[in-house]
Amino acid sequence: MKIRPLHDRVVVRRSEEETKTAGGIVLPGSAAEKPNRGEVVAVGPGRTLNNGDVQAPSVKVGDKVLFGQYAGSNTVKVDGDELLIMQESEIYGVLED
Repeated sequence: MKIRPLHDRVVVRRSEEETKTAGGIVLPGSAAEKPNRGEVVAVGPGRTLNNGDVQAPSVKVGDKVLFGQYAGSNTVKVDGDELLIMQESEIYGVLED
């Protein structure tokens, strides 16, 4: 099954949770914070402006992105994957190598 977001929505697969701190302390599942980065899985066609034009999204499928802790409050399960649906404006930036 595939998901096709509408308008300026972006579907993101959250990265794996960190189980160790930078100092090497192993965190139990309840103490680990949900990661604020992920990979873009699907992108909508863009935001419709007041004059009727469509502004193309700035991200594309495959981009690694950073987002806020409370971004993507809409979570769905597709083929066993838990995916976040958020507006493009909730993405802080794209991670580049």
